[in-house]
Amino acid sequence: MSTDPDTILLECEEAMEKAVDYLKKEFRGLRTGRASTALVEFIKVDYYGSMTDLKSIAAISVPEPAQLLIKPFDVGAMAAIKHAIEASGLGLNPIGEGKQIRLVLPALTSERRSQLVNHCKKLAEEARVTLRNGRRDANKHADALSKQPGVHYPEDEIETLKEEIQGLLKKYEETIDKMVEEKSKEITTV
Repeated sequence: MSTDPDTILLECEEAMEKAVDYLKKEFRGLRTGRASTALVEFIKVDYYGSMTDLKSIAAISVPEPAQLLIKPFDVGAMAAIKHAIEASGLGLNPIGEGKQIRLVLPALTSERRSQLVNHCKKLAEEARVTLRNGRRDANKHADALSKQPGVHYPEDEIETLKEEIQGLLKKYEETIDKMVEEKSKEITTV
């Protein structure tokens, strides 16, 4: 339980920072016109019974703007990697070439681009909800300060704290808006 304004503010900011970091990670995996290793790095592969990120069991490179090359460290994992990519829902068709797998990224249709932009906005809205929940929790802790036994916090100090919490929310919402704008531009640029 938070016991002073500084701790409440710090915990609130940490929660909001985590929400933005999570959104950044989600955005990295969203497809744009160019091939990026981030697209497949976190695909979970059933590697000898344990679900493992693809980047942990294979080298991933971008030999051409619309291709990814995956070289498993263990050739025995080829079939599992191909299966994981097919099951990922990314609509990619892995092509086995000896000891490596090639992914040719199909050009994005304008319809698919607009779906991706909408998905982008949906992820951003989920992050905003997380931010607002952080504000709500911090405000609850701020209100609890006035009822705290032993230490008295003046009403104006609690109000100032709430204003600072609102300021954090505004700052992180602006960050999310900027991220959505940049990612949307990246997706729609042909």
